[in-house]
Amino acid sequence: MVARLLVARHGQTEWHAENRYAGSSDVALTEEGLRQAGELAGFAEAVGPSAVFCSPQSRARRTAEPSAEALGLSLRVVEDLREVHFGLMEGRTRDELAVSDPGAVARFLADPVTGAFPGSEPTAKAAARGASALRAIAAEVPGETVLVVAHNTLIRLSLCELLGIPLETYRTVFPRLDNAAVTEIAIDGTRTGLLRLNQPARTRY
Repeated sequence: MVARLLVARHGQTEWHAENRYAGSSDVALTEEGLRQAGELAGFAEAVGPSAVFCSPQSRARRTAEPSAEALGLSLRVVEDLREVHFGLMEGRTRDELAVSDPGAVARFLADPVTGAFPGSEPTAKAAARGASALRAIAAEVPGETVLVVAHNTLIRLSLCELLGIPLETYRTVFPRLDNAAVTEIAIDGTRTGLLRLNQPARTRY
């Protein structure tokens, strides 16, 4: 039976508001991020998912908590939904890194897989990790609809892996996912369908 996953990016954080790469770093939500978490909870109440899953990082947990509370559900934390580690780029903006290492930025922009920032989690490994986590969630909830709160790069890479899209194109095919926006996928074993992409939570169905 097909499982439907409502995959949402966490709310805005202090670093994302400045276009800093957060990755594996633990960064708090802004007031706007908390408001977005509330919007996502309103979406969840309207849709009624049967479970709420999230990354272990605080920005994802804090975004998912209002939805779980609104639905009377326990939050289910999945370690492999954590964001990609960005190595040298952690806590920096691209402009800042370009001052000290312009070549690293140029290589990343040319090909984010072979040109991943030094010290980053390998792109293919992160994509496989995220896709496997989403497939495992789907296998737990056949025929159900669930909410999953994770991270911008991890979600985009996972979508490429699940949909058979070359990983090196992830930044072109999926330029960005907005904070607390919902992307819906249907998973049936190894088959995945994209039902909607980057829908603001406030629009609901």
